Amino acid sequence: MRVARRKPLAARIGIFGIGYHVYWNQFPGLLEELTAKLAILEQKVESRGVTVINFGMIDKAQQAYALLPKLKAADLDLVFCDMVTYGTSATFGAIVRGLDIPIVLVALQPLAALDYTKATTYMQLVNDDFCSVPEFTGVAIRMGRRAPEVIIGTLHDDPAAEAEITDWCEIAMVLHDLKRARLGHFGHPLEHMLDMQTDQTALTAAFGLHVVQTEAEDLLRASETITAAEIDAKSTQILALFDTPDPKSDPLTRKLTAEDLHTAARAAVALDKFIALHELDGLAYYYEGAPESGLREIVTNLIVGNSLLTAAGFPMCGESDLKTCVAMLIMDRLGIGGSFAEFHPIDFREGFVLVGHDGPHHINIAAGKPVLRSLIKYHGKPGRGAGVEFKIKQGPITMLSIGVNAQGRFKFIVAEGESVDGPIPPTGNTNTRGFFLPDVRTFLKRWVAEGPTHHFALGIGHRAQTIRRIGEALGIETVIIDSEK
Repeated sequence: MRVARRKPLAARIGIFGIGYHVYWNQFPGLLEELTAKLAILEQKVESRGVTVINFGMIDKAQQAYALLPKLKAADLDLVFCDMVTYGTSATFGAIVRGLDIPIVLVALQPLAALDYTKATTYMQLVNDDFCSVPEFTGVAIRMGRRAPEVIIGTLHDDPAAEAEITDWCEIAMVLHDLKRARLGHFGHPLEHMLDMQTDQTALTAAFGLHVVQTEAEDLLRASETITAAEIDAKSTQILALFDTPDPKSDPLTRKLTAEDLHTAARAAVALDKFIALHELDGLAYYYEGAPESGLREIVTNLIVGNSLLTAAGFPMCGESDLKTCVAMLIMDRLGIGGSFAEFHPIDFREGFVLVGHDGPHHINIAAGKPVLRSLIKYHGKPGRGAGVEFKIKQGPITMLSIGVNAQGRFKFIVAEGESVDGPIPPTGNTNTRGFFLPDVRTFLKRWVAEGPTHHFALGIGHRAQTIRRIGEALGIETVIIDSEK
């Protein structure tokens, strides 16, 4: 990790166990053994760095009705229902009907298989974790809810089950921050980009976050309080994180100049102050300012500071793209990066497409040391200054674009591919060689057919199914681009 996260990840997860009250008198010691199973799951979840509230065992309808207001009052992001043995669906119906957060059924039996030569009813009940799962999912559907997802496996030595617990804890962290996020905004979408227009009330309705309307002049005023020592410290940080090589083939690039470093550092310090002033968790903006003005110098030199903040957990999004700022936040909270990206030229000889942008970027997922180059002009935009260039780590990648359908509802468009090593254009912009199945032509046709925003968040790893779960939790249509022939 190049840049440390400024705010720790967090989530609040509730856990309760399911049982059947009739068993307790029939089988002495069973309740205690099942309660110990519940405690093991509590420890597993807590080890993922989340806050866990254990509500104990629920074994009859009255307890379910009593638990529901407690779950609501606990300000939870997700609930694990531990299926420690058989339980009637009356212990679940009121809860699945009344909660508006994800519920995950956990069916982790202690034994990988019964010892059939010594099997007893007691042994079966201790390992009956899956028994009432069909009853619970069926009742959820009858209640008008989506069937809860299920973790199935063994309580011990089960890497697949452990990975699913981790996945759901990360999803809880995403949901936790989405509904509390304060995304700053100033300026306007780059003119004529109709896909950038975003209903900010719809963002609150869909994600819970709040858009904070700010002024570009706030950034200028923040820059006027900066000391030389602050600029020197930021310059030192920048030079430690980035290489500054000689230019190559692009005549718009220069070796990073002292002037551009100073301007980028000053803008980065101003951004830090701006974020603190408005208590922001991210920012989307586009503003040009008057030619030759101090405001233009600041607002056109945010790329380096944006990249530092994005890597530190504050997604920063150019061209006023609030939707992609949300996508970047989701990827960051999953720990997979989230760089601002779009499609660049296709390589028909080798069968890939370049994916990147002129900034901002999540430099913690860069392959090797990222590069800074001085640019004598920004293509398509006013200004000049330092540009960030790198490709993301080789291996699996995931893309998330948030589109809007004709009814004004958000839509997640997700794809998985591979980042493969090879040269990229030395233009002071990021670019990654993105390979997608079944082939680049077919993939791109399928992608654009789903109505994405032309920007997307680009991260490492294959996490399409995790993002699908987040979309389902938020009630957002999610499409994963088919990679089959």
